[in-house]
Amino acid sequence: MAREKAASGARATIGDVAPKLAELTDDTLFGDIWERPQLSKRDRSLITCAALVATGKTEQMSFHFPRALENGVTEDELIEMITHLAFYVGWPSAMSAVTKAKELFGKKAG
Repeated sequence: MAREKAASGARATIGDVAPKLAELTDDTLFGDIWERPQLSKRDRSLITCAALVATGKTEQMSFHFPRALENGVTEDELIEMITHLAFYVGWPSAMSAVTKAKELFGKKAG
């Protein structure tokens, strides 16, 4: 008898509406690509966050910025990456990303 895989990751959040996308996310993206030894998870997180800033995908930052912190990227490094990218990907993208980072880091407006 085949044992059914417990709902986790994408399966738990989007599996009911997009089961194949959830499967690819859990098994291929996070189960294979993120586990390849050629780059550390810290480096993969920094690269992923930079790509999200560059493409303005602020909704995805809510998942990937905290994951980057878990993978060893510091808050200061994330902010420096955003600052650096402002000159390469555009000021509005950087401003949106730093606003999202501030929200996620729990910083109060001063």
